[in-house]
Amino acid sequence: MFLPFLVFFLWFVSSLPLSLQSETALLAPIFKDLSTRQYTVQIYLKNPLQPTKLLLDLGASFSWLDCYQNYSSTAYHHIPCNASLCASLSSLACSNCYDSPGPACGNDTCALFPENPITRKATIANAIVDTLALPTTDGSTQGPLGLIPEYIFSCSTTFLLQGLANGVTGLAALGGSDYSLPVQVSSAFSSPRYFALCLSGSSSDPGVVFLGTSGPYYLNSTTDLSKSLIYTPLILNPIGSTVITYDHKPSDEYFVGLTAIKVNGKPVQLNASLLTVDENGTGGTKISTVHPYTLLETSIYKAFTALFVSEASALNLTAVTSGVKPFDVCYTVNDVISTRVGPGVPTVDMVMQNDDVFWRVFGSNSMVRMGGEEGEVWCLGFVDGGANARTSIVIGGHQMEDNLLQFDLQSKRLGFSSSILVQGTSCANFNFTSNKILE
Repeated sequence: MFLPFLVFFLWFVSSLPLSLQSETALLAPIFKDLSTRQYTVQIYLKNPLQPTKLLLDLGASFSWLDCYQNYSSTAYHHIPCNASLCASLSSLACSNCYDSPGPACGNDTCALFPENPITRKATIANAIVDTLALPTTDGSTQGPLGLIPEYIFSCSTTFLLQGLANGVTGLAALGGSDYSLPVQVSSAFSSPRYFALCLSGSSSDPGVVFLGTSGPYYLNSTTDLSKSLIYTPLILNPIGSTVITYDHKPSDEYFVGLTAIKVNGKPVQLNASLLTVDENGTGGTKISTVHPYTLLETSIYKAFTALFVSEASALNLTAVTSGVKPFDVCYTVNDVISTRVGPGVPTVDMVMQNDDVFWRVFGSNSMVRMGGEEGEVWCLGFVDGGANARTSIVIGGHQMEDNLLQFDLQSKRLGFSSSILVQGTSCANFNFTSNKILE
């Protein structure tokens, strides 16, 4: 009788959420919503824990959740306006409420301004503290849940969900703030201030975000992808681009020092001053999960597409007469060969601090398959960002898919792999335990 009881006891203990332990790494699955081309992350929130689907925003400062619909938790509490925590949140207001007390309603409560990055709308709402849990990981598999009893985020009103993917109830912030999801995980578990992002282009097979670990990262292979990263410094933008302006507060978005773009090794002729962030926060290059495709300032876009078309013609590729919105340069599918890294088209290199440090973009990340007037086409997946773009280059989600990106917040640097398809794997290959994925 003792042995069966011991086996049951060990199974029961292993399935329970873990209390705070030192240097524990967590992870979460990331899905792509094909109708909106938004990326969503799935976590557990509240007490008892409830599966929660949030928009993934790489550059946001703090997470937020709709507190007006079905918010039920025994663990939440508000933050008093005079608390030191409220001051550290850069709160600009103190909230009072005359409705029934609840998660969204409290008096003398620290208030924040959650924003929707898609609609660029904002509102005022209570800061709130509640329980969060995510699976632990050794870098190759998913383990028991790790628990953060005091996770800090913001409530929001329901209207802020407009424009977001179906089933999304808020936003998960991965920005450089002390109150983003990665930083709170690292603080709670005394883990290194690292996170790694691997977006999948599949709507059914998720990608993954690793939190609180510099590696290893295994994606259904024997290769630790953390060993093949190339590093470039993260650049501080002195001025944030949030809807609500915070004086003297730099951006929590991730900027890199891109110095050139090359197509098949040939440099795009562009105004180099556009690649530098000035004292007003304009210019430069940032990475964004809320933009589906890379945006290029108009003069850069024109020079880039012209060089791409020229290099493609050397491969006997001729662009069709009309593009497919939002793209301008497209090629008939049957004219383009297939390779293990996608359509066989000119390579694009995003050069960082010197010519030896570049993020190579193969056809799987530079081209998007679309249906057009002339049949199925492959379109160059870069978009004109406008002549007066605040940020000259915004690297979008499609260009990040099946690339491992490591954000080292301790040393302020970005590690990037270029396409891991070259290594015979993809971001959809992480070994999630099927009954742990939140549907």
